[in-house]
Amino acid sequence: MVGSSTGHPQEGHLVFTPPACCHGSVHFNPYGGLAAELAVMLVNAVPDLTPDRLLDLLRERDYRPEGTCSAEELAELKAWARRLEDVFAGTVDRVAALNALLAESATQPYISEHHGRDPHLHFAREDGPMVDRLKAYTASGLAHAFCQDPDRIGRCDREGCGTVYVDTSRNGRRRFCSTRCSNRVHVAEHRRSRGERVDA
Repeated sequence: MVGSSTGHPQEGHLVFTPPACCHGSVHFNPYGGLAAELAVMLVNAVPDLTPDRLLDLLRERDYRPEGTCSAEELAELKAWARRLEDVFAGTVDRVAALNALLAESATQPYISEHHGRDPHLHFAREDGPMVDRLKAYTASGLAHAFCQDPDRIGRCDREGCGTVYVDTSRNGRRRFCSTRCSNRVHVAEHRRSRGERVDA
């Protein structure tokens, strides 16, 4: 299930609507949920991402096998994250963009039971380079989430924010990454309606 975060997002933090268990959350399939979560993490972490920080984030999410990440591979992964961001933001033809990401990253799908885990799908060889595995994982996960409901992946509507998210709320009408961003926009709109000055 897609996770949740609280407070205003910082680089590297996940941004999701808190699940409501059986009382209203949207239940994405496990692959789409966990992999879409990692896609969000990667995009939001890019500004300050380093090889060590990337490995820390993957360990926090129990991603295995980890592998290593060189400076060159990190640059490649950051470029990949920017393409994922375009899909979240809807600034490209999402179907075409996702198909391109899948075509570039996915190899022959197979079922894995690595590290004693339950059987689950892989879209890249688990003994392959970590960057290649992350590309396949995030592209496939985001594609799963998009196919379940394209309106539930997005980027914060507050100007200057740019944080991406997957909306797992019941009504699926999320526009902002956090309550703080939502409140700032609504307060500014209220002040404008009253003819008050609004700071940028």
